[in-house]
Amino acid sequence: TLSVLDESKLQQVDNLYKEFETPEKANKIVKLKHFEKFQDTTEALAAATALVEGKIGKSLKKVLKKVVAKEAHEQLAISDAKLGGVIKDKLDVSCVHSPAVAELMRCIRSQMESLITGLPPREISAMSLGLAHSLSRYKLKFSPDKVDTMIVQAISLLDDLDKELNNYIMRCREWYGWHFPELGKVITDNLAYCKSVRKIGDRTNVAGSDLSDILPEEIEAEVKLAAEISMGTEVSEQDIGNIRHLCDQVIEITDYRTQLYDYLKNRMMAIAPNLTVLVGELVGARLISHAGSLLNLAKHPASTVQILGAEKALFRALKTRKDTPKYGLIYHASLVGQTTAKNKGKISRMLAAKAALAIRYDALGEDTNAEMGAENRAKLEARLRQLEEKGIRRISGTGKAMAKTDKYQHKSEVRIYDPSGDSTIPSTSKKRKFEEVEDDEAADETATPAVKSKKPKKEPKTEGG
Repeated sequence: TLSVLDESKLQQVDNLYKEFETPEKANKIVKLKHFEKFQDTTEALAAATALVEGKIGKSLKKVLKKVVAKEAHEQLAISDAKLGGVIKDKLDVSCVHSPAVAELMRCIRSQMESLITGLPPREISAMSLGLAHSLSRYKLKFSPDKVDTMIVQAISLLDDLDKELNNYIMRCREWYGWHFPELGKVITDNLAYCKSVRKIGDRTNVAGSDLSDILPEEIEAEVKLAAEISMGTEVSEQDIGNIRHLCDQVIEITDYRTQLYDYLKNRMMAIAPNLTVLVGELVGARLISHAGSLLNLAKHPASTVQILGAEKALFRALKTRKDTPKYGLIYHASLVGQTTAKNKGKISRMLAAKAALAIRYDALGEDTNAEMGAENRAKLEARLRQLEEKGIRRISGTGKAMAKTDKYQHKSEVRIYDPSGDSTIPSTSKKRKFEEVEDDEAADETATPAVKSKKPKKEPKTEGG
């Protein structure tokens, strides 16, 4: 606590900083009344977090009680109005908060070292740095935002697993293909292939092995037939053992991938339900991963959400002045996938607009239901049907205008008997006359350009030299 000695100086807010230019001047204005130090960083952190949240820490309460007991009639200048309110309620001390007080606090901070004696500058900087680190760590640990780092990690791992699985399966098919090449053609499903290889082992065992729990009957029959007439090379028992190990790996990774996908689904529904309903959990997770976090993604406008993941194409297009990309990661959403090529751009634009709203609702909204996402999805699907069915018919404008175009009007034609057809005297029809006139005019038109007299070309003057 510092007591203000010369209150008249406080009134001149603009010139207050001049009074704090030197330690001597500062000591004339304010004087240290009481100084309480923290025992360790933990205590300092507790006090700092309490201040940040607008509460009174234990140490602050003690100090205030001491000061209030001595000078109950004095006013307390506070830099945080919210904290002032709490102190007023709890301790019944009159607090003031004004531009003058804010300026005074700033000035005091600038001359802190001289006002509080016995504190070398190095120690102050070390302490404040330590406290800042602790406070940041505390804030990170209890981040009020939803924990989306898990999703970013899970989607990255899912992609890695897919790559690895692909490599392993290719290796497995190629390796076992030397021994029993026909099996690869018969069984197209990768997991079923690996399970079959693990069960069969050497192809001579096919006849005796029962694959009914892995394959349908007709495919099992095909496999047995192929094994009898196979043209693969003979391999040793050791080779087969090795291939079986590889198959075990593939089956294990596939199981883990399924488990991870379920986890990702549940996390996405918990963290961003509306976004998940609109674009699906995989695309949603990729968008979050691409932006870094859900909050970062919520800061992007819809136009950016639309082309997230197509940065390379975007910058290439801007450089060469070609058309910019219509979609990025959002292309893999089911709504865009089921659209005809002609309408993909339109749908991705509309989907990005709704997705941007959904992301903000998920990131910053209080409740966690997916009603808004479902509603918007229904709207988009209706719009998509309209585009697919009606072609390019415009649907903008008011409802009345639409109703007008849709109204059916019956036009009855009344035909009158034409007596001119009764006469047997040949007469040149109007149509005939009209054609002749047209022909004459056309002839005139073609003739006119020939009539125009050509201007004699000017001969270049020769300059005598």
